Formats: sequence, C-alpha cells, structure tokens
Amino acid sequence: MAFPGVALQPAPPETQAAEQTPSRRRGQRGGNLWRAIRHNRKATAGAILLLFFVVLAILPGQVAPYSYTSTAFKPALQPSAAHWLGTTALGQDIFSQLVYGTRESLIIALAVGGLSTVIAVIIGVSAAYLRGVTDGVLSLITDVLLVIPTFPLIILIAAYVRSAGLVTIIIVLGLLGWSYGARQLRSQVLSLRDRDFLESARVRGERRSYIIIFEILPTMTSLIVASFLGAALYAVLAAAGLQFVGLGDPNAQSWGTMLYWAENSEALGAGMPLWAIMPGVCVALLGAAFALLNYAFDEISNPALRPVRKAMRAGRGGLDPGTVLEGSDAEPSRHRERRDR
Repeated sequence: MAFPGVALQPAPPETQAAEQTPSRRRGQRGGNLWRAIRHNRKATAGAILLLFFVVLAILPGQVAPYSYTSTAFKPALQPSAAHWLGTTALGQDIFSQLVYGTRESLIIALAVGGLSTVIAVIIGVSAAYLRGVTDGVLSLITDVLLVIPTFPLIILIAAYVRSAGLVTIIIVLGLLGWSYGARQLRSQVLSLRDRDFLESARVRGERRSYIIIFEILPTMTSLIVASFLGAALYAVLAAAGLQFVGLGDPNAQSWGTMLYWAENSEALGAGMPLWAIMPGVCVALLGAAFALLNYAFDEISNPALRPVRKAMRAGRGGLDPGTVLEGSDAEPSRHRERRDR
C-alpha cells in the first residue's frame, strides 16, 4: 500500500541478497562456475582434455580399431596406417591398448577423488565446527598423514596385499589421500563458524547436522570441488606408479600396466619406444586436465584473484589498474572514507 507523499525506497542490497531463494543462489553459483571455465583458457583446455578422455572411456570399442587382447599381428611392428602406434612384443596393437586402458585409469581417478573428498569434508568440517576434543583428535590424525611420506606407505600396503586389484587400489589411495583437503576445509570452516547466518541458525534451534549440511557446505562448493580435483590428480599419478612397479593387477588393462609390461619387455631398447612413451603421455595429459580445471575453482573460491585478472586486462587495454581494482572492490573508497570519518 502506497501513502501519498511518501516515496517507496528500494530494499538495500543486503536485504535483497538475504531474500534470494535457494534455487536462485544455486543458479548464481552455477553461472559463476560456467563463466569461470569459459573465460579461463587454462580451465577450458582442462575441460576439453577431460571430456576427450571421458569419451574414450565410455566408447573404447568405437574408437579402437582392434581388441586390446588380440595377438594376431606381428610383434614389434613400427607405426603405420594399420597400426598408428605400432605393436607390442606380443603382437598387440598399442593404440587399441591405450584406448581401452583409459577406462580403468579414469575410474581410479574419479573414485579416489570422490572417496578422498568425502572423508576430507567429514573430518575437516567436523573438526572445525565441533572444536574441543573432537578437533584435537581429528587434527592430530590429519597432521600425522600430512607429515608421513604417503607414496612409500602406499607401496608398503599394496605390497602386503599382493597384486592389488582395482578396488584395493581405490580404497588404499582414498584412505590416504584426504589429509590435505581436510586441512583446507577446516581452515575455511573456522573462518565461517561465527558468521551471522550461522549464529541465526543456532538461535533458531537448528541441529548441528542441519547447520553443517545446509548452511556451511553450500558456501564451500568451489573449495570442495577443488579438493576433489586435487585428489583425482594425486590418484592418477599414484595409481600409475603402483602399477608400473608391479603392485597392481598385471592382467588389468590400464596405462600403468602398459608401462609395467613395456618396462619388462625393454621396449625402449627393442625398437618399440611408443609402447613405453604413450601411456606416460596419457597419464600426464589426464593429470594436466585435473590440474588446469583447478584454475576455474580457484577463481571462484578466492575472490582476490578476480580483481587481479581485471587489473591485468585493464593494464593491457591502456587503463589504470588501480582504477579497476578500486571499482571492483566490494566497498567503494568513498564509503570507506565516510566510515573512517
């Protein structure tokens, strides 16, 4: 209802932001994610690389010209139109083995990344929010795993299990790869714990589980995804290393087992260099895909990176970077001066 002579004033930005529906906030986060990937060349390259490997993992039979188990060809053939990367010492097509090996390598990366992230979220968020003895015990466990050399420990466990299969590798890597992500998430939750929106939730009588799941975790989406990508990168390299030294299943088809058999057959000295080189190249490219995607999520989770990029673009365009930084700040300089006075 409008009163004569009284002008209606728009609600302040803080009130408008508080009145946004959850679906609208989720849409804004999704839009920020898409913009970060689309405007960041490195993140775009990482997304394209990851999509390429996903297609290979889903449709290996449509991409590979032969079965990876077929030994119907002459051993140690050089690259040709029929065999793009040549053949192995047993007469198997190297390109077909490379394509079929993508699936297991990608499964390990995604499964270990997911398992490590779930453990990191549970331990990191619980330690920071509950505090007290719980924080002390969980932080102690996290610190122990951070200082222990992880890869030698993984080798010892895998050697004890003997010929670790896919599930064993995922469990071992997942249980030992969460400590760094948990430390980051704990630090973030400590900075959020006394914010007004959490205090209001506690005043309303909300349960701790509700506050953690519905109030804290949605504000940490980009950091959680970055933790997943870091764990997936670690899994790609660690799994390939385990399989290369013979601690995986030698009968499984993956890039690590290709490196294992190439080393056993002395591929580099026997005129089959691509048998040893190409699996390593694929491991490096998949790892690079996960690493490059981190740039997009760093830009979302760390607002300090956004003004720097704007200033760099403005500097190349002939503008004063200081003007752009001042304009991109959340609180204009004239408001700060008025507040200081």
